[in-house]
Amino acid sequence: MGKENEASSMEIDDKKPEISDHMNPKFTINVLQLLKSAQMQHGLRHGDYTRYRRYCSARLRRLYKSLKFTHGRGKYQRKAIVESTVTEVRFLHIVLYTAERAWSHAMEKRQLPDGPNSRQRIYLIGRLRKAVKWAALFSQLCAVKGDSRSSLEAEAYASYMKGTLLFELDKNWDVALMNFKSARAVYEELGKYGDLENQVLCRERVEELEPSIRYCLHKIGESNIKTSELLDIGKMEGPAFDLFKAKLEAVMDEARSQQAASMTEFNWLGHRFPISNAKTRVSILKAQELEKDLNASAADSLPAEKKLVTFDKIFAAYNDARTSIRNDLATAGNAENVKDDLNGLDKAVSAVLGQRTIERNQLLVTIAKSKFSKNRDDKSEKATKPEGLVRLYDLLIQNATDLHDLVSSGRDRKNEEVAFAEECELKTSVFRAERCFYLAKSYSLARKRTEAFALYCHARSLAHSTLQKVKSISNVDKELGQELEALYNDCRSNICIEHATGILEQLKASENLSKGVSSLSLNAPEKKLEKFLLEKLDLYESAVSDSSKKAVARIEPFPPPFQSIPRNPIVLDIAFNSIEFPSLENRMKKDKKGFISRLWR
Repeated sequence: MGKENEASSMEIDDKKPEISDHMNPKFTINVLQLLKSAQMQHGLRHGDYTRYRRYCSARLRRLYKSLKFTHGRGKYQRKAIVESTVTEVRFLHIVLYTAERAWSHAMEKRQLPDGPNSRQRIYLIGRLRKAVKWAALFSQLCAVKGDSRSSLEAEAYASYMKGTLLFELDKNWDVALMNFKSARAVYEELGKYGDLENQVLCRERVEELEPSIRYCLHKIGESNIKTSELLDIGKMEGPAFDLFKAKLEAVMDEARSQQAASMTEFNWLGHRFPISNAKTRVSILKAQELEKDLNASAADSLPAEKKLVTFDKIFAAYNDARTSIRNDLATAGNAENVKDDLNGLDKAVSAVLGQRTIERNQLLVTIAKSKFSKNRDDKSEKATKPEGLVRLYDLLIQNATDLHDLVSSGRDRKNEEVAFAEECELKTSVFRAERCFYLAKSYSLARKRTEAFALYCHARSLAHSTLQKVKSISNVDKELGQELEALYNDCRSNICIEHATGILEQLKASENLSKGVSSLSLNAPEKKLEKFLLEKLDLYESAVSDSSKKAVARIEPFPPPFQSIPRNPIVLDIAFNSIEFPSLENRMKKDKKGFISRLWR
């Protein structure tokens, strides 16, 4: 009996863990995979934090409703989520998406066009604090209710949120570094296990955390990161880099303001214009740094879209500089020397801005030409029409003319200004020849051979005269001469093609006319009309023609032809004319006449 009791007690002891596991189940939640898929599908692929915040709000609304965990009806009564509340994994989703909603709201304020003002920054930090609070709660709940992997991912997520808050507060860099490093350590370990997709996500997360760690080390003073390395990090794309980019922009503005203190004058075509305003210095320095990025050796590998974005930033910087200069002009008073310097500086900045505008438009021409020269059968990308290139060359002609007028204005011009004005004239001639060539292309595509032939001849003469000018000048780019030679040869070949095509079309037109006249007959030819589908249902023949032929499908004649149908008989009422009706005069009212009317009767 003792052995049986002992055995039964052992069985009961063995069953206790099973009962406890059943009462306290461990939930599995792939935090990183869940968040990455939600972020990429709902706005963060394009940096749209507003859309992602609205998605988090809608997701929370659905979770509250499905779990019947609403906060009262009519009056709001908050329900806290504690360990005893978490009976499903969806309760953990509520806490996670609440943290994500607060974080995305903060990042939305960070992405404002002019940056957050003081009030918005206070609100931004408040939302980040709330995100840290919900992330810490999520980590606590996962430590109790989640499995080991979910608990580790939740801990890494909470560490990342704490580091992000300290990163934005711009203080306690050692604590922020510790949080980022702990998150990186967790993701490095998790990247060694699991399926391939999860490993890739963990490695990407580690790469995203690396710039923040390096920046924290830089702020502490344990790392000497160069400005170029910071700029390379700032070019990376992804939600984790958006906050870093904002911080990097602030650092670069600080560095520019320090560097601008040593910038006292602006050199342009032999002129030196003093710069007294700090804002003007910073704007010009920013534009010059962006110009260096465009002219660097690595810029050739950059896609055209990124180059266009850089040009937009250059235009914005130079326009800010012009605004500052003109504000200084308005407050200069009667100081003639100061006004002359400011007017010269404004002219120089406007001329540089005009040069960059021409370069941007030439880049657009290069893109349009590459699309124009592509095979027409390739329908993956829309081909450029010649009219689009004509419009671009119109813009270039206008830009070159405006720049020439700007440089030519003024009395005491230096040799550099004269040479630059001649270069602008040369560019205008090149642009006119190119415009004429593509205008001829548009007429050629419209089968207007005479106009196309005349325009090709005019383009050839323009190219030839411009080429002679280029050869006479020694300090001219060789690529410009090669382009003009290629244009001249293209004009010659197209002239021959248009001439031959025009003669051929003229001969064919006379042949077609003679064939048409000879085929005329007074007797109408009998047309063999194909039967309609409803008339040949017993035959297996298609009633729809090929897709290459523009023919109408012969299914049923429409509108349908008229058909004769039986009509009701017409009855003529002949008896009406032979009927004699009784007189009704005795029933008619008689007019009563007076005594005088009777006398005159």
